[in-house]
Amino acid sequence: MKCSDVRVLDVRGLSQVSDYIVVASGTSGRQMKSVAQALEDIGKESGDPPYRTNRDSGGTWVVVDFVDTVVHIFEPEQRFYYDIEALWKTGARIDWARPGDAVTALPTDSSTDDDG
Repeated sequence: MKCSDVRVLDVRGLSQVSDYIVVASGTSGRQMKSVAQALEDIGKESGDPPYRTNRDSGGTWVVVDFVDTVVHIFEPEQRFYYDIEALWKTGARIDWARPGDAVTALPTDSSTDDDG
């Protein structure tokens, strides 16, 4: 949905609540809000609406909480500042691709990740 640098982390056994954390970078507050709304709509259509959605007052961070999966959408500077990936660095990184995108091999072992 036009977000970049999307990471999916498997935090089963690490988090007492969630199984997966998704972290993505957005390009603007408007785009991030649109992505969050699309995620809410997909959840509602599939019978799994979000438990809660929060947006910071500056429009730089949006959280869509489906309980089992929590999605964080940041503007790049805020993402770097909060560094959610480092908080969950022991979680396994899940390889994924958008439908239609070529799948590339990504390291799944966080110990080999150069930026975390």
